[in-house]
Parts: sequence; structure tokens; C-alpha cells
Amino acid sequence: MIETSGVIEKEQGNGFYLVTLEQPEGHQCLCRAAGKLTKFRIKLLAGDKVLVEISPYDLSRGRITYRERNAGGNRPTTNKNNPKRNNK
Repeated sequence: MIETSGVIEKEQGNGFYLVTLEQPEGHQCLCRAAGKLTKFRIKLLAGDKVLVEISPYDLSRGRITYRERNAGGNRPTTNKNNPKRNNK
């Protein structure tokens, strides 16, 4: 297996994602979320940086094995234990 990183461009539907890879530069492949990503229902959105495994026999298909944290930019986070929020 060839393991490389890439960025999700868009969701194609039916669980497939179009991913632009960093190595080789600009190569696009159709990927599916694999293993624990589907088991734990990890959300994948356009703009997320991911690790992709590609078979050397078919470079146009792959599977997403990992989603990097904070890769999608500024997403809203909730912090319920923030003491500054409770002070009035």
C-alpha cells in the first residue's frame, strides 16, 4: 500500500470523497472512509487534511485512514468549563 496525505475537495455521495493528494502533486483519487472512521462516525468535510492509502495497482481509488485534527480551519468549539463565561 502507498500511504500519502491529501485534502478532501468534495463529497461525491454514497460515502465517497474526491481527494487531492500531496504526493504526487495534484493527483486526484476517489476515496472511501475506512475502518474506525466509519465505526465511530467521524465526520469528513471538504477542506479536511487526511491520510490516504492507495493500492499500487489502481492509483485512482483509495481509502481514508486518518483525519488530522484541526485540519478544517476554524470550527466552533464549545467549552462548558470556561470560568470566564460563568462570571457576570
